[in-house]
Amino acid sequence: MEDFSAGPLVPAVVKSEHSKPLAADPSAATVGAVSGGEIFPASEAVMPELDKDFLCPICMQIIKDAFLTACGHSFCYMCITTHLRNKSDCPCCGHYLTNSHLFPNFLLDKLLKKTSARQISRTATPVEHFRHALEKGCDVTIKELDTLLSLLAEKKRKMEQEEAERNMQILLDFLHCLRKQKVDELKEVQTDLQFIKEDISAVEKHRMDLYRARDRYSVKLRMLDDSSGRKSWHSSMDRNGTGLMSSTLNLRGGLSSGSLTKKNEGKSQISSHGYGVQRKDAISGSESQYINQSGAALVRKKRVHTQFNDLQECYLRKRRHSVDKPHDQQETDTNLISREGYTAGLEDFQSVLTTFTRYSRLRVIAELRHGDLFHSANIVSSIEFDRDDDLFATAGVSRSIKVFDFSGVVNEPADSHYPVVEMSTRSKLSCLSWNKYSKNQIASSDYEGIVTVWDVTTRKSLMEYEEHEKRAWSVDFSRTDPSMLVKVWCTRQEASVLNIDMKANICCVKYNPGSGNYIAVGSADHHIHYYDLRNISRPVHVFSGHKKAVSYVKFLSNDELASASTDSTLRLWDVKDNVPVRTFRGHANEKNFVGLTVNSEYIACGSETNEVFVYHKEISKPVTWHKFGSPEVDDTEDEAGSYFISAVCWKSDSPTILTANSQGTIKVLVLAA
Repeated sequence: MEDFSAGPLVPAVVKSEHSKPLAADPSAATVGAVSGGEIFPASEAVMPELDKDFLCPICMQIIKDAFLTACGHSFCYMCITTHLRNKSDCPCCGHYLTNSHLFPNFLLDKLLKKTSARQISRTATPVEHFRHALEKGCDVTIKELDTLLSLLAEKKRKMEQEEAERNMQILLDFLHCLRKQKVDELKEVQTDLQFIKEDISAVEKHRMDLYRARDRYSVKLRMLDDSSGRKSWHSSMDRNGTGLMSSTLNLRGGLSSGSLTKKNEGKSQISSHGYGVQRKDAISGSESQYINQSGAALVRKKRVHTQFNDLQECYLRKRRHSVDKPHDQQETDTNLISREGYTAGLEDFQSVLTTFTRYSRLRVIAELRHGDLFHSANIVSSIEFDRDDDLFATAGVSRSIKVFDFSGVVNEPADSHYPVVEMSTRSKLSCLSWNKYSKNQIASSDYEGIVTVWDVTTRKSLMEYEEHEKRAWSVDFSRTDPSMLVKVWCTRQEASVLNIDMKANICCVKYNPGSGNYIAVGSADHHIHYYDLRNISRPVHVFSGHKKAVSYVKFLSNDELASASTDSTLRLWDVKDNVPVRTFRGHANEKNFVGLTVNSEYIACGSETNEVFVYHKEISKPVTWHKFGSPEVDDTEDEAGSYFISAVCWKSDSPTILTANSQGTIKVLVLAA
């Protein structure tokens, strides 16, 4: 029978009855293994099988100090004696066995030593073979040793030469790479210096123009003051002349006319003195105004130096980008550049610098309580302005939607802060969204997965959507199509229009403000999935970078998307080029939903330290922050530390922001210098 295998073919040895004895045929004395056209000795071909036979059945290693049992099995001495301390049988066949039934296997030990020696000889280097031969006392003459030493010395010199050449080549490659990198950096620095030089010239020229305009304005003011002074002097002189004439004509009138003249002179002196006082007051007022302006300038300069590195990066990025901008796009900015004398990049950076240094703190302008002061269920999970920023609505675990009049909250006393509309709900609420076109409609999502559209005027629900099986964390109206809600619902239909299935839990959704076809979805898989609703089979792009669940997504513009995560970071993304732009750090957020709100320039979020943080979109560190206090309640330090900001909302593009925390406190804050 022939044997077939997937490996190299090994001829089978067949013993025939009519064949001669194997020893009689010298060519048949050994059987070889054929592999790749080469013939190996049979002893080497079966060596792997022998190695398996030399393994100890207990430790599965090459047997050491082989001992044979009465039943004919061999083990390492330590392995079998250790086994017999616990059991009295053979590990291979289960035959009764004790230490008295063990005998040294000298033949196996000798075979093992020879096998290990052959293995060492096969794997040993020529140097080890030579050393082994010398250790065995191989006879070598002095002449042969001299020849070997000279060969070794030459080999050593050659190896040292090659090693030195390799080291020099590595060093040379490093220096060439370093020089190229530094030359590139030098070119970049020279280009940046040229940008800075050009911008300094442009700014100096514009500043001189402003100084000349101010001087012309000052001259006009002095001329107006002088003309008014002369008019006042002429009027006083006329009054004095009249007094003198009347006194001359009425000399015969005696003391009465003289006393009248003295009275008129006194009035003239008082009028002249009063004019001098007015001039002094005007001068002192202008000086105090100049001092105040100088102090404000120093404060703003201090803010610049505090965030100098981030501002430097912002300036260089915008300046380089303006040079790389396509020609047709530069032509659209011609009017702006020619008017200011700036490049587009410098103009853009000046806008950033102005908005960044304008504010340094958050000031409280109003405060109210969302619920009962001593009630634990006061967490405000959502707070939103309506279409015209006249009303704002709040919702949370208190199972109600409260609508407040913003002007009343800001202008009226704290005792009169009551909602103008209040609507009760069956479940705790997670999110609110006002209709961007219909002022009286607001949508809510709750803990039972129900999305409800309310009419604020009638205080009744218009539609209820119950297709979600779990808690609905987020709801949003489309800006371009006010009838569309996400999951995608239509307010004119009872069933959902589209359904996007995702493997991970969805934490937030937001329509792109410039198109009702695109939505951003933040999920528990740490990613933001950006979908085109015309093809929901796969996202347009998946933004990766957050290390934990994405809790909020908000659009600053059609191309800019901000996201918040429980990894204590905010991130800014470019959804047009599908690239990350910036990471913001400073607040603390590891487990709670702390709110996120944006406008065209600023990003604000809450923190688990009960603070509100405001970032400028071009700077990765906070511009300012405000810590909530609880003066009404005598909280212990541990209880105060458990509060966190739970909702925030900008008032369109104004510096005013609504904030709420887990204690139910709502504050109206405004950015201030």
